[in-house]
Amino acid sequence: MELLIAAVLFVYVMFVVMATKWVYDYLTKRGVKPNVAIYFNRKLIHVFAGGLVALLVPLFFTSPTIPAILAAILAIVTYLPHKRGKLMYWFQVEENMYEVNFCIMWGVSVLVAWTLLGSPIYALLPISFMAFGDAATGFIRNIIFRRRTKSWWGNLAMLATCLPLGYYLIGEWGIPIAFIASFIEHFEFNPIDDNVLISGTSLAYVLIVGHLFM
Repeated sequence: MELLIAAVLFVYVMFVVMATKWVYDYLTKRGVKPNVAIYFNRKLIHVFAGGLVALLVPLFFTSPTIPAILAAILAIVTYLPHKRGKLMYWFQVEENMYEVNFCIMWGVSVLVAWTLLGSPIYALLPISFMAFGDAATGFIRNIIFRRRTKSWWGNLAMLATCLPLGYYLIGEWGIPIAFIASFIEHFEFNPIDDNVLISGTSLAYVLIVGHLFM
């Protein structure tokens, strides 16, 4: 049954990815720069694929194995266009493979947090910050600047998103990491991007707090 659910989720994720092609066409036809449309699409995929699927994991899966395998498959699916030189141009760029990083860190968060702490809820914090929190920065960036740039306004939007998420998932312990993750998002060092920094830092924090205090 869990394999069937994973297959359905895979189809759903691919549907979201393909649907953003329409968003790209819609935006570029209305004068939005292609690079801006690409990164806007990445944030949509963050929310509607990575984020929503993560919320379903505790409901439908009894171990981290199948969700982690699903993430690995999606990492391969997003890596192969780079390898073959045939990018899915509406959300991929030649300069980086950050969407691959997203899939990898999604899987790592599920596998490590669930395995070491015994509950999928702990995995939701790094994934939610990476998916919903980071998406907030992109949406604000497009509204204010209409170009891809790091902005502290975006980080404030991420903080406003992560604070309630962190508190809901792990209580008061979620508040400090919401501030830390929202600050870290401001930086990236290709090939290490904010997906890696946000989820990696949040995962390490959850492991420490979960082991010592929860």
